[in-house]
Amino acid sequence: MARPARTLDQSNYEVILIDKRDDGVAVVTLNRPERHNAVGGPMHTELAQLPGDIQDDPDVRVAVLTGAGRSFCSGADVEASFGDASLDPALPLGLEGEARNIVDGFLRLDKPVITAVKGYALGLGATVALLGDIVLAGRSIRIGDTHVVVGITAGDGGAVLWPQLIGPQAAKYYLFTGEHVDAETAERLGLVFRVHDDEDLLDEAIAMASRIAAGAPYAIRTTKRAINRSLERISQDVMPFSLAAEGLAMKTDDMGEAVAAFSERRAPQFKGR
Repeated sequence: MARPARTLDQSNYEVILIDKRDDGVAVVTLNRPERHNAVGGPMHTELAQLPGDIQDDPDVRVAVLTGAGRSFCSGADVEASFGDASLDPALPLGLEGEARNIVDGFLRLDKPVITAVKGYALGLGATVALLGDIVLAGRSIRIGDTHVVVGITAGDGGAVLWPQLIGPQAAKYYLFTGEHVDAETAERLGLVFRVHDDEDLLDEAIAMASRIAAGAPYAIRTTKRAINRSLERISQDVMPFSLAAEGLAMKTDDMGEAVAAFSERRAPQFKGR
């Protein structure tokens, strides 16, 4: 059954802000600045619906995705997501479906997306940042896929995107260690396209988006689709395995130890079980 058409409207979002401009540019802001825009359940759901709403809205030609406050997105809200032992055991299944919708939704979306990223972009936050067609970084950026730091597989898109952007060997290093990458290194590696001062970042992203929005929509959108077809195929192969492995990792003692260590502000002691 076809998905009913929707528009990118603020009434459909609680923790994401929508600002549609007259020039065809929509500025979309992750809005939990007090938590560095960490992704809890509501934001995860809204990120999953976002690409479809951008696609369906006839008034939007280009989207700029950014974060409120000092950071883009610090990843999953670990304590909120995993700290409650009474969580419905079916919840991971729902999250898995949403994770596919986030990654595959942005890869299928044929309207350009520019991400304006400063401060922390970690774990899922790094994935969302790198799903941008063009990634612009503030000088304060610290980007890293930190799944292994909390004892789980890099399941929500990191294994798809990082090898394509920086090559398999560098991707393995950063995904194995969870090391944060600064602005200069991110630009040198090819994780980001350009670096700007933080105070200029959003203006630069909007200016670029406005320039693209003034171009021929069909030509731009079909060019994006042509480029992304290979990424879509990679995602179809990688995501089922990586998400299944991530789900299993969430049941391990090591993951529980990582959550406890995070709450207690200490280094985890992993046992391999």
